[in-house]
Amino acid sequence: MFEPADLLARLGGIARGALLQGYGCTRRQLSDEVRKGSIRRIRTGVYGLWTTDPDVVTAAAHGGALTCADALRAHGVWVLPDSDAVVHVWLGGSGRTHPHGGCTCVRHYSPGTASLGIAPVAAALVHAYGCLEREAFFAAYESAWNKRLITPHDRVRIRKELPKSAEWLLDLARHDAQSGLESLLRLRLHLLGIRLDCQVDIDGVGRVDFVAGGRLILEVDGRENHAGADRRHRDLMRDAAASALGYETLRFDYAMVIHDWDAVIAAILPALGRAAS
Repeated sequence: MFEPADLLARLGGIARGALLQGYGCTRRQLSDEVRKGSIRRIRTGVYGLWTTDPDVVTAAAHGGALTCADALRAHGVWVLPDSDAVVHVWLGGSGRTHPHGGCTCVRHYSPGTASLGIAPVAAALVHAYGCLEREAFFAAYESAWNKRLITPHDRVRIRKELPKSAEWLLDLARHDAQSGLESLLRLRLHLLGIRLDCQVDIDGVGRVDFVAGGRLILEVDGRENHAGADRRHRDLMRDAAASALGYETLRFDYAMVIHDWDAVIAAILPALGRAAS
């Protein structure tokens, strides 16, 4: 028989008492473990480890699962940083809330039954659409698709649950976006009427993020990528090889895409003009 703490660890750090009892834990055993401090009672009938994510604990105290941007990050989805410290809770289609001290939770209702812990990626994306900026949602959606965290069935469900006004974003989305920065750049340029060829293989150069105007290569380097002298040297060699073939290469990093977009556009528009001449 599992000890309650070991069982909770296997169940993601939080569970209802009924589930724990189904694995052989008795009510007396759970009460004893709470009294000894090896596990905690979050609310009546819900138990967790002391190491469980505090936001997951708050969501469970409220009656549901952690969702929206924090849930997506927990699943490894690329999400823009934000300053929202509020816990977003999925309560299923009609879940019951539970009062708890200092509650500032944002409630999300959508079809399905919300278990405790972290909401599935598809549900979290549906909820994120209502809370995030459109481009942040788009980047998260492409990230989840690229990481194979959503299935074709999930994509159908997301389309069904989102409003009609979201369809153009879903239609524009691709499965091969390698980073959220690529998603943001492509979406923003799309809104300016600039068409990009994505993930293009060029003989003698390799695969590049984008080609615009037939001769302009756009590369987006995330904070975690392209660091170090060796990587920098390889990038310069690629750029030199591309130049020998008649391409111009522009590279943008995280800070430019996120914090200095005007500088990105100021570089791209004249380069497109040169590519067309």
